Amino acid sequence: MTSYLQLSGITKTYGHFTALSDVNLSVEKGEFVTFLGPSGSGKTTTLMIIAGFEKATSGLVQVGGQSITQLAPHERNIGIVFQNYALFPHKTAVENVYFPLQMRGISRSQGLKKAEDMLSLVGLKGFGHRHPKELSGGQQQRVALARALVFEPSLLLLDEPLGALDKNLREQMQIEIKRIQRSLGVTTIFVTHDQSEAMSMSDRIVVFERGCIEQAAAPLDIYHRPQTSFVAAFIGESNLIPATISSAAGKTAENPALGAFDYAGADNALADGQKVTLLIRPEHIKLSRNPIEGRRNVRMTVETIVNYGDNALVIGRAGEVTMRVRVLGADVVIIKEGEECCISWMPESVFVITK
Repeated sequence: MTSYLQLSGITKTYGHFTALSDVNLSVEKGEFVTFLGPSGSGKTTTLMIIAGFEKATSGLVQVGGQSITQLAPHERNIGIVFQNYALFPHKTAVENVYFPLQMRGISRSQGLKKAEDMLSLVGLKGFGHRHPKELSGGQQQRVALARALVFEPSLLLLDEPLGALDKNLREQMQIEIKRIQRSLGVTTIFVTHDQSEAMSMSDRIVVFERGCIEQAAAPLDIYHRPQTSFVAAFIGESNLIPATISSAAGKTAENPALGAFDYAGADNALADGQKVTLLIRPEHIKLSRNPIEGRRNVRMTVETIVNYGDNALVIGRAGEVTMRVRVLGADVVIIKEGEECCISWMPESVFVITK
């Protein structure tokens, strides 16, 4: 497959402040890519440059092999959905969806028929006569999505469109957006700061930090094989342990408080004496009263237990290191705050990060 959307050397400065620094990214046709990062990381600025609402200080934006860098937003054939939906309050749902077709010279009869078909696709058949104020937040979001898709855009851009919805509706809309995107095959860029949205919806996640791309990879690769300490800390709960490679050949590392760690491997070449960070996800650690044979065991004093019902996060100290362990809710009864327990893991649960 060849690249469909190509960002080459995108830089954006505001005076002396650099919002984006040499951003390079290739997106395949039909791919669902999520831009993820904290506030101010550059993800929304990148989206706005793709849409044409912001002009890059330098760099190139190409779609289908053609540069759109100098085109105005309305010339780019891009659909976009904002968090506030931006629906016309005086127009009905079907008229809102018909609007971009009207701007493209499509006849009213043909355009309204296409708008009704798109409303059906997003699950709003029979709602076309209603005004935005007569629709729920989730229904308004579907209307905005239908409007962004009705003119068959080259790209679909979604700027935190689920931010105003409650948890249950957000989860429902995550499934719906992915279903619609797959059925149409439209290349999609989704911006969010919500890790669960990124993990559940994306073909690939692009993690931004301080105007740069930290890592671009499939969700499970981002989670299990983060390339930097920032990505490891930002995605999910993590135990990040500073260590020194004691034997690269023997795949062992040393932490002053916890002692020796065996690890299964690393994505980069390692050398004896090299400073690294060891990642162990909380769900890969077992909590027990006594050591478990065949695993690396460490004693830990429990400081806090955060119970979520179906699971619990147990936080404690092993020497001078704070450790987090994820256990099933039913299993947390074996330990109480202030007690000492044993935590253990396998070498394949230890991932070495060099950056």
